[in-house]
Amino acid sequence: MPAVSGSSGRLIISPAKDDVAEHTWPGQVFEDPALDYTTAMHAFVAASLPDTQPVPPLEAPVQAEKCSRRAQKRQLRQERLALREARRQTRKQRKTEDAAWRTLRQQRRDSALSNETWQHLRAQHKQALEQRQQADATWRQQLQQLRERCAQLPLVTMWIAILVITDNCTRQCLGLPLFVMGPKVTAELIVEALRTLLPPELHFLISDRGTHFTANAFRQLALSQEFIHVLIARHRPESNGIAERFVRTLKEWLADKVWTTDEQLAELLRQFIAEYNDRPHQGLTLPGLSPNEFARRIGLL
Repeated sequence: MPAVSGSSGRLIISPAKDDVAEHTWPGQVFEDPALDYTTAMHAFVAASLPDTQPVPPLEAPVQAEKCSRRAQKRQLRQERLALREARRQTRKQRKTEDAAWRTLRQQRRDSALSNETWQHLRAQHKQALEQRQQADATWRQQLQQLRERCAQLPLVTMWIAILVITDNCTRQCLGLPLFVMGPKVTAELIVEALRTLLPPELHFLISDRGTHFTANAFRQLALSQEFIHVLIARHRPESNGIAERFVRTLKEWLADKVWTTDEQLAELLRQFIAEYNDRPHQGLTLPGLSPNEFARRIGLL
C-alpha cells in the first residue's frame, strides 16, 4: 500500500524510558506479525484517536532554549529602555543647569557678582563639566555593552518553512515545498502544495499532530483525495521515523551550504532531491539501491 510521510519540523523529546515501560502506545500494533500492513494501519489509526483527557506538554530543551532567548531579549530591551530614560533625565537636568549658568554669567556681566563669588562658581562649573564627561563615557560604555550582548543573540530576519514529503515504501522524496512566510504559513497553503505532489494511488498519509495537519482544510483534502490520514502518537516522533530521519539528513546536507534568498534555497533543495533519490539507501528492502531504482524495480514487478 503506498504511503507517504510528512513532518512539520517540530522537535519533541520522548518521555523517559522508565515512563514508557509503564504505558502502552498505538504503535504496538505493528509488533504483531500476524497483521498485514493495511490491517495494522487501520488498527493504528483507531488507537491514535484523540482521547478526552488533556495531555500535559513535556518540557523540551528546544522550547526551554526559546524561552531563555526570549527572556534574554526582554531583559536587554528593559535595560536599553532604562538606560535611555536615565539619559533623557540627565539631559533634562543638564538643560536646567546650563540655563542657571547662563543666568549667572549675565549677572557677572552686570557686575552683580563679586570676583570671589564668581571664581568659586566657575570652579564649581568646571568640576560639573568634568563630571559630565565621566558620565558620558560611562553611558557610552554601557550602551556598547548592550549592543555587544544583543549582537551575541541569534538574529532571525526571515523564517522559511519547508514541508517534507517522503514515500514510505521507496523512500523517494516527492517534494520539498518552500514557504517564505515561515511560522505564518496556513493549512490552506500546505493543502495547495500537497494537491500537486501527492501520488494518485496514495492510501495512507502519515504526519505529526501539527496544527496544519489537524485543520479542517486538511481533512477536506483527505476526503477529496480518498486517503486515510494517520496521526502519529503524541510525543513519539519515532512513529514517523522515516520522515524524521529524512529531516535530519536534509539538515546535515544544508549545514555547509550558503544562500541569501529563497530562490537560492529552492535551487539547493532541487539539487538535494536529485542527489537523495539517486544515491544508495540502506533502509530499503534491497540494500544498495537508490530510491529511484527501487521504485523502477517495483514498477516492473
